[in-house]
Formats: sequence, structure tokens, C-alpha cells
Amino acid sequence: MLTDQSDVVIGVDTHAERHALALLEAGTARTLAFAEVAACREGYREALRIARRRAQAGRVWALEGSGSYGAGLARFLAARGERVLEVERPPAQGPRGRQKADALDAERAARAVLSGLAGSVPRRGEAREALRQLLVTREGAVAVRRAGLNELRALLLTAPEPLRERLRRLSRGALLARCAALRPDRRGGLERFASALALRSCARRVRAASAEAAALEREIERLVGRLAPALLAQPEIGPVSAAALLLAWSHPGRLRSEAAFARLAGAAPIPASSGKVVRVRLDRGGDRRLNRARNTLALSRRKHHPPTIAYIERRRSEGKSLREAIRCLKRYLARSLFRLLEGLPEPA
Repeated sequence: MLTDQSDVVIGVDTHAERHALALLEAGTARTLAFAEVAACREGYREALRIARRRAQAGRVWALEGSGSYGAGLARFLAARGERVLEVERPPAQGPRGRQKADALDAERAARAVLSGLAGSVPRRGEAREALRQLLVTREGAVAVRRAGLNELRALLLTAPEPLRERLRRLSRGALLARCAALRPDRRGGLERFASALALRSCARRVRAASAEAAALEREIERLVGRLAPALLAQPEIGPVSAAALLLAWSHPGRLRSEAAFARLAGAAPIPASSGKVVRVRLDRGGDRRLNRARNTLALSRRKHHPPTIAYIERRRSEGKSLREAIRCLKRYLARSLFRLLEGLPEPA
């Protein structure tokens, strides 16, 4: 148990400029002290000095926001051999909402770890962080491309008729090329000039975002190929989905079991029986990026992977509905992916 291995638990409520600390005695859960430090290297050193004054060894840190505001502190502590656990931030509203003071939030984080209700190892690794930055930026480029395409189609619907007739039946690639090459002419009328200028602006924005996303995807594929070539070798797993899997998993031992990974992936079965109806449903929580990657893999394998198609048919022959068979497939994928990931070396 945590109380047998530790003397002090330090709960940390992280913010952009300041971090609040609450030090609790592990055995009795008694609050020893509160403190506040700056969110910088000098502040991190001060936090470690405060913790060392209370306990020379047997320290556990419970960090909220270890992937955002607390990322710097988490890296600093891990580099010095401190034991760091991640605590989920509570919702802003409701009975478990945030307290009136940062110190109370820090204390609650420490008590969550002491109670055993929370506390996973934070994600870590330079390569993993590089992959996260590439994936986040690529998602932004894809969002810009999607918004630009929607805007382009909306503008085309209300464009002047001669312009609309020239463009409405083109494929997406041809439409983008034609719109990007438009030359707005004020002599054709104010509306036609504005429509041509707007269409050209949207098309060029979409093409620039597409080029940016493609460049980032190539770099993601190169990095994933270096970190986990076995993952890319799996059927129907592309570099973006593989990157999402690596980000959620992070390193061997972070997740205590395949059931914990399935819950993180939104593939954990939850009993949902009522009366004479006996069924289960999938947990809708967890990491949404990982959930999307797992769902994409399941849909792709259902269509193109013969062993998966045979698996679905076998489950259907056992009396399960198609929805139940897909649920079983998603849980199976979570299990097999977790075992594959646990066999990978720890990223640098």
C-alpha cells in the first residue's frame, strides 16, 4: 500500500504562474503544511526543498495537470528520481467541483492518491513529447482545412450564377485548383469580384493547410517508425492512429493492466442490464484521441481485414447482435494493442 511505502504525500494544484502545495502525512492523512511556489525552475527547486525538509525519503507527489500546467514540474521531479503520480482535475461544477482555494485543491489531490481512487504514472519521454507536439499541430492544420472546405462550399452555394455554374460540378481537387487560380475583376461587378476573392482566399488557405498537414504526417510516420515499427506493421494501423496509441500508452508499466488501457480507450464493458434484458455497453470516458484511433481501427478492419470479418461472423453465429459483436471486437483490439505496446522498449 502507498502508506507503507511513503511518509509524505505532496498534493499539487498547478497553474500557469503559481503552484499550490499541500503536504500530508501518509499514515494518518494529517495535513502538515501548505506552500506556494512559482511555476519555474527556481520554484520547482523550492518545492523539492520543502518536501525534503518534511521527509528525507518516502515522498510521493500527486500532480493535477501533469500534462499541461504541471508538465514542467513533473519533468523536473522525475529527472531527480521523485515518485510522481497523476491526479485527474475535478470538474468545474458539481459536488466534486474545484474548491474555493488552491491549497484545498492541492490537499484534495493528495487525499485522492492516499485513498487509492487516483494516481497513475504521468506520461513521459522526450520522443513522446515530440510526437505529441507534431500530432497536435497536425490536428490544427486538419481543422483549418476542414473549416476552409466547409466555407468554400457555403460560398459557392450563393455565388453569382455564372461563377457558380463553372465550379459547382468539379471534384474537390479540381475545385480547389480552379478557385485558387481565380482572378477577381472589379469590372464584373462588386458581388462577382467579392465572391471570386473570397473563393480564392478559401482555396489557397485549404491548400496551404493540406500541405502543412501532409508534411507533419510524414514527420509523424518517421518518428513512429523509429519508436514502434511493430505497431506500423499491424494491419490497418496508419501513422496518425499509431501516434495516438503511443501517446496514450507512453511507456511500459504506466498502466497497471490491459483493463486499465481498455478503460482509457473507451472499450471497457459496463453492465447495463434491466429487467429481462441482459447486456453491457462500453465506457464512453477515457482519452478521446485514443478512443478515436481505436474506433478507426475497428471500422477499417471490419471492412478490409479477413480475420476480423471472420471474427465478427463467428460472434454473430453465437447469437450476438452486430452491435454486441462490434463491442467485443473493440475490447479485443484494446487487449491485443496493449500487449503489443507493453512489448515495446521505453521511449527515450
